[in-house]
Amino acid sequence: MSAQLRVDGAERFVPMDRDGLNAVMAIELDLYPFPWTRGNFEDSLQAGYGAWTLRDDRDHLLGYCVFMLAVDEMHLLNLSVARVHQGQGLGGRMLAWVVQRAIEHRAQAVILEVRPSNNGARRLYARFGFQHIGWRRGYYPAQGGREDAEVMRLGLRSS
Repeated sequence: MSAQLRVDGAERFVPMDRDGLNAVMAIELDLYPFPWTRGNFEDSLQAGYGAWTLRDDRDHLLGYCVFMLAVDEMHLLNLSVARVHQGQGLGGRMLAWVVQRAIEHRAQAVILEVRPSNNGARRLYARFGFQHIGWRRGYYPAQGGREDAEVMRLGLRSS
C-alpha cells in the first residue's frame, strides 16, 4: 500500500506517526470533553492499527481515523474532523475511505461505537447504512457519570 493515498486532487491520507501526534492531539482536545489520550494513540500505533491522517495540499491536518482489523471484521475506533473543517463533507469522505479499506482487507463488516449524544456522527453512520445492533452500557465517561455507547454495524458484500 502506498505511503500516501490520494482522496482527490487536494486531499490525501498519510499514515499517522508519533511525530504528528501533537497536531492530532490538538484536534482531539478541541473536539471532545473526554478525548483519547496521547497514550491511546501511541498504543494504537504500537499495536499496528490502521491510523491515518487526512491532509490538504499544504499538508494541514484536516482529520484522522484509527481502525483495527480482526479476522473478517473492521472496528472503527476513532474518526474525527477538525472543528474548523466540519460541514465540508470530509467526515463522509473519510468514512467512505475507511469502508473501502475494509473491503480491500476482505472484512465482512465494519462495527463502531458512538455516543447517543453525538447526533452528527449518528446521522453520518446511518446515511452510510450502519445499523443499530446493541448497546454498551456505561461505555463512555460523561459529565456526572457514564454514557452508553450505541453499537452500529455496516455489513459488507463478500469479495
